Amino acid sequence: MSIWKWADYIDAVPAEHRITLGEGNTPVVRSKKIGPQAGLNNLHFKLEIGNPAGSFKDRFGAAAISHMLANGKTECIATSSGNTGSALAAYCAATEVTCRIAIVEPAPEGKLKQMMAYGADIYKVKKFGIDPEVTKDTFAILQEFGAQPNAAIQVSSYIYSPAGMSGVETISFELAEQFDKPVDHVFCQSGGGGLCLAIARGYRKFVEAGKLKTSPAIHCVQPEGNDTIAGPFRSGATEAQEVHCTTNISGLQVANVNDGHLVIEECRPTGGTGHLVTDDF
Repeated sequence: MSIWKWADYIDAVPAEHRITLGEGNTPVVRSKKIGPQAGLNNLHFKLEIGNPAGSFKDRFGAAAISHMLANGKTECIATSSGNTGSALAAYCAATEVTCRIAIVEPAPEGKLKQMMAYGADIYKVKKFGIDPEVTKDTFAILQEFGAQPNAAIQVSSYIYSPAGMSGVETISFELAEQFDKPVDHVFCQSGGGGLCLAIARGYRKFVEAGKLKTSPAIHCVQPEGNDTIAGPFRSGATEAQEVHCTTNISGLQVANVNDGHLVIEECRPTGGTGHLVTDDF
């Protein structure tokens, strides 16, 4: 079963253009150690590593590339610190779409090999993902490439790829079905904030459809070295902030705001807040 079980809730793609590698329907498991040690006996983890290319970004890849196929696009222009690139490269490999990816400087070698194994062309950019000005300039160049007639830019962020990100919202739909009782809190790791925003919007859609009474509190968790959203969110600010990124967690190195403003706007009404942790946490 793939994310297309939720096709009525995902930005519309005709059935004949939907690509799937079996993403979605991942399990939740109760924590046997971390939860009890923290006094949380009902802490569960959603194991998105069970997706075909190994992360929740496969939900994005399935929706994003399906939309490209539906619109006759044949060249994917993307950015990645690891998982987005692996996902997009995998779904491009299953279609006639080519894939070119700008990579943050400290991206893990294993992820680069995975992207290249799927046939993607990758380009590592010095200080990309760390320095906000370099990151801005890189995105500007990529948007020029993505504006070509046969191309589309695919970044796992609502401000760039809302159609693709609608696939990530299916995590919320699954969580709503996987528990007998309503979920009280959902904690989302955040680089640019796309996952956190997708979870909040997914739950909101289910509430608006009458399938849930209320949304759980959606929390944004970030490393101290990439405090674009969590700190401002917790302090009561209405907007995220740019930072010079110092975290060593490449998957969370997003120095720019990206979806940060939207995360605060969407998640604060749920009762969630921001949480900062050390890289070693």
